[in-house]
Amino acid sequence: MVTIDAMGCQKDIAAKIIDKGADYILAVKQNQEHLYDDITEAFAQAKTIEEHTQISAGHGRVEKRTCRIITDTDWVCSKEEWEGLQTLIAIESKRTKKATGATETQVRYFISSEKTDAEKFNAAIREHWGIENKLHWVLDVTFGEDDSTKRAGTAAENFSIISKIAINLLYQYNDAKGAKKASMKTKRKKAGWDNEYLQAILFNANKI
Repeated sequence: MVTIDAMGCQKDIAAKIIDKGADYILAVKQNQEHLYDDITEAFAQAKTIEEHTQISAGHGRVEKRTCRIITDTDWVCSKEEWEGLQTLIAIESKRTKKATGATETQVRYFISSEKTDAEKFNAAIREHWGIENKLHWVLDVTFGEDDSTKRAGTAAENFSIISKIAINLLYQYNDAKGAKKASMKTKRKKAGWDNEYLQAILFNANKI
């Protein structure tokens, strides 16, 4: 099962995934205007065949995630162009802050070539965004991405790609003394101070 965010919600990507014998879950946002409108209309008017709710707590908040699915893909006008399309998915997330009781609600939509139950879709999508959120947290803590002021052209996207490459290199380099491992921030600082250490990270070699 391949899960991709809205940037990868493309017909040729869906076709390639199916061609390789896999299934997809693709996030749908307003960048796919007609598809997005078809799906929102489907969930506004059609009866969902199944739903599943997860409740989790952490970081001072309680999150309730409800997954609803529709297998009537006739709601999508261009369904023949989406290879293997089987299921329309809506995830409603309600996050309540324990300290204040304030609640935020967000609804996200997806399409999938898989035909399974709402519980499995809920778990797969949560796992995808868990990975995304962890990566975003590392990018912010290690590289201060949230404070970045890069806005010109594709600068922000380009620097994000470079930062992700750097994070992978830092992860792969083993800088452990016994059971103690160096943190990402420590390895990054040492790479800025010591050219030999930087080369060791770039080539994933033991520093002499």
